[in-house]
Amino acid sequence: MSKSPAQYSQYPQHHPHDHGRAFQRRSAAVAATAPIPLPDADDAYTIVHHGKQVRLGPVVFWIVVGTVVLLGLWSAATATYFAFRDDVLTRLIARQAEMQYAYEDRIAELRAKVDRTTSRQLLDQEQFDQKLDQIMKRQTALESRATALGAMPDVTGSIPRAAPQRGDSSAAQGTPKPSPISDTVIFVAPPDREARLESRAPTVAAPPTSQFAKNQGFDNVLVRLTTSLDQVERRQMAALGAVEEGMDSRMRRMRGVVSDLGLNLASLEAAVPRSAMGGPFVPVKLTANAGPFEKQLYRINTTRAEMDRLNRTLALVPYRKPVIGEVEFTSGFGVRSDPFLGRPAMHTGLDFRAATGDPVRVTANGKVVSAGWSGGYGRMIEVDHGNGLSTRYGHLSEINVKVGEIVKIGQVVGLVGSTGRSTGPHLHYETRIEGEAVDPQKFLRAGVRLSAG
Repeated sequence: MSKSPAQYSQYPQHHPHDHGRAFQRRSAAVAATAPIPLPDADDAYTIVHHGKQVRLGPVVFWIVVGTVVLLGLWSAATATYFAFRDDVLTRLIARQAEMQYAYEDRIAELRAKVDRTTSRQLLDQEQFDQKLDQIMKRQTALESRATALGAMPDVTGSIPRAAPQRGDSSAAQGTPKPSPISDTVIFVAPPDREARLESRAPTVAAPPTSQFAKNQGFDNVLVRLTTSLDQVERRQMAALGAVEEGMDSRMRRMRGVVSDLGLNLASLEAAVPRSAMGGPFVPVKLTANAGPFEKQLYRINTTRAEMDRLNRTLALVPYRKPVIGEVEFTSGFGVRSDPFLGRPAMHTGLDFRAATGDPVRVTANGKVVSAGWSGGYGRMIEVDHGNGLSTRYGHLSEINVKVGEIVKIGQVVGLVGSTGRSTGPHLHYETRIEGEAVDPQKFLRAGVRLSAG
């Protein structure tokens, strides 16, 4: 390939081997090889090969050159790729594997987190169900306890919400006092004792609120329900404690009264008339899993049975008043000046001030052994209470019972009068043990002691 101007191609080329040849041959050869002049020869590129010339324009030439260069570059890149493709592929595969492992680890972590969340929710649901079941069981137990408390004659009305404080006049005025005539004993602990019992009751601390309970509404409701049930349980235990303390106190007083009066408790119990009762003997048992409430209720029931027996026994002891209202004595037991003779004489009873026609009530259960006129007693009634105990009611204006009649505590047996050796309307009342007159005030003081709250 060469770039030659047109003027050089018009002259023949001289060669040294052409000496001696004919001019014609030379002329013919020159004529045969002489190129044909082309226009625009200054911008063309000529390629000569074996006597053949190819003329290329500049655009085509550079296209060919660019193609050749690109092919070279492509060959070099291909050679480089094949030379280093193992390393590139290895790194690419490693990167892809690393990304895949990272995605798999992330997916596994998310799955584990979901599993933990699900497990926590299931656990929380199980705990919630367990707590709710426990609350329902406690509520059922407390309802049964409330039923047991309602059936107790010593607990009237609903369970007290708070113990009355000392010095509470309204509570003191509202406390019923048992009548010394009535054989029905209703014990109500005084305000100070109830206050002591309330302070002595075991305090059940409210369960601490967990962080989960603070964040979950259901747990807050469960905590409030548990606290409410704890308060009900404490009130129930306080009520039982008050009843048990009251029964124990009364039992001590009853035994002390019998002892102070010099009476034999066993003999008194033997003298108690048996009413029509019966049935098989079933011993009282306490279950092995009994809680504090059941144990305390068991003790109360046992004490109540014993107290009922003592009440039936003390129903034969004349420690009540024979007349109602305020007690006013016109003459006491012992030596006094005789109202008719003015000389010292033994007064064997108590004279109660009363008006004519006031009812006279028997002071203990018993049987009428005398009812009629009896010398200085005037109209007199004598009641035998058994075990050597008897009472007499003299100067009556009217007698309402007959000999052999069974009388009950508080029953009206006659009316106040002034019959017999009497200076005015009053009731002459005597208490005798084995036929010997004893001071009735000893029995009346015992009655006051028993009736005290």
